[in-house]
Amino acid sequence: MKSKLAKIAKDTNLYLKRFIDKQNNSKLIPSMKYGLFPGGKKIRSKILIDIGSLLSIDHKTLITIGAAVECIHAYSLIHDDLPCMDNDKMRRGKPSTHIKFGESTAVLAGNSLLTMAFEILASPTLKVSEKIKIDLIKKLSECSGHLGIAGGQYLDLSYEKKKISKDKIIEMEIKKTGKLFSFCCLAPAIIKKKNAKEIKFFENIGSDIGLLFQIADDLIDFKGNSKIAGKKTGKDQKKGKATLISLLGYNNAIKYCDKIIFDINKNLKKYGSNSNNIKETLNYILNRDK
Repeated sequence: MKSKLAKIAKDTNLYLKRFIDKQNNSKLIPSMKYGLFPGGKKIRSKILIDIGSLLSIDHKTLITIGAAVECIHAYSLIHDDLPCMDNDKMRRGKPSTHIKFGESTAVLAGNSLLTMAFEILASPTLKVSEKIKIDLIKKLSECSGHLGIAGGQYLDLSYEKKKISKDKIIEMEIKKTGKLFSFCCLAPAIIKKKNAKEIKFFENIGSDIGLLFQIADDLIDFKGNSKIAGKKTGKDQKKGKATLISLLGYNNAIKYCDKIIFDINKNLKKYGSNSNNIKETLNYILNRDK
């Protein structure tokens, strides 16, 4: 699994470096690169490639879309770490972007990575039709804005130190994390010109994977090792974050994750052994960095 992730990371980072190098230089490039490279484990890109392989989409196309996804993810982390948000000083084993470059530069670097994601999807390097590009840009916009990451972050902050229901926590975590995973799963379906029902099927798979990822991330925060995680752990309890762990308890949260994995695998059963890569990724998500 680690070798597969390493190859995806290598291919994605190479694409991104070449894409950035072809652009006109600006004072924001160093802070953008700092927030983007070397990047995390590229699990979102791995899910994208898993689903894309299921639908027989070529690797180069998937890496290009994955590069756009990683820009969105990096933007969200840079902004998430800001003092006005979660106020995290460490990210991926190094000082957060705002610690290294200052708050204003971090905001602008995040904004620039957000817009660069759409530049990538619109670029000639993505060899799909203009209509498909428009559909991909529309979906990624929805996943990134008030209906997705931004809206989920708002709810996350507003729920602190409050008693929140299970349904509302799940809604928040799907917006905050699940929506970008949804894009990773539905993008291949859009490229293959699947009908609305099939696109929705993959979108729902992505939401479930994103929810699994967020709960697993919360489990790491609850009991994980800061050095292994690359960020400070134990923050959620101190801040009074609304999580399924705080509501259900640690062991029940793990059981809930097991149920999510069972349901995803059940829904993908029709693809037979072709879905084995996704199963491997799901197990990795739950058991990583503990």
